[in-house]
Amino acid sequence: MKNNQKIIREKKETNLESSAIESAAQVIKDGGVILYPTDTVWGLGCDATNPKAVEKIFNIKQRDEKKSLVILVANLDMLARYVKEIPNIALDLIEVNTSPMTIIYPQAQGLADNAIAEDGSVAIRIPMTQFCQKLSYKTKKPIISTSANISGEETPKRFKDIPEEIKNAVNYIVPHTIEEKSSTHKASQIIKVGVKGEIEIIRK
Repeated sequence: MKNNQKIIREKKETNLESSAIESAAQVIKDGGVILYPTDTVWGLGCDATNPKAVEKIFNIKQRDEKKSLVILVANLDMLARYVKEIPNIALDLIEVNTSPMTIIYPQAQGLADNAIAEDGSVAIRIPMTQFCQKLSYKTKKPIISTSANISGEETPKRFKDIPEEIKNAVNYIVPHTIEEKSSTHKASQIIKVGVKGEIEIIRK
């Protein structure tokens, strides 16, 4: 009986995740903003190639557009579409990485201008949770990932900490029960790499 209950529960969870991915992906494709669990904290997301969608996120967060945003991609193949060159050191870091790591790459391409830093660089992470990987793969788009808070206020670590103001401003909220156990509930480390292999640790 216990095994049957486990199978039923896992099937329900799988169906819920699939449904959430379908709904979130459609909103992203339509230029909307979602509230979703990442491999770090709950985030605001949209199509990183759509400048109007990115602008919506800046407005929701009341954040200066001069500040850059983190972007999630499904895999290395998708990463290669949005930076002119992936430095070898970045590939090495990704290969040995065991916790959420955002890398700032020089020379971004194919992204909305307001998703790119003033120096032309871009912060990208390959997420370590299946939900985010599947969502990016489903949309076939890079997805903005910025903490679900008003700029300057404390970053909410879990769904229950997210302000109602944020929840009311988005077009779709992923069911909070999908919050993955593998999420760290803290910001990722950030490493900046240069075209010649230079490394700068921005946040440990």
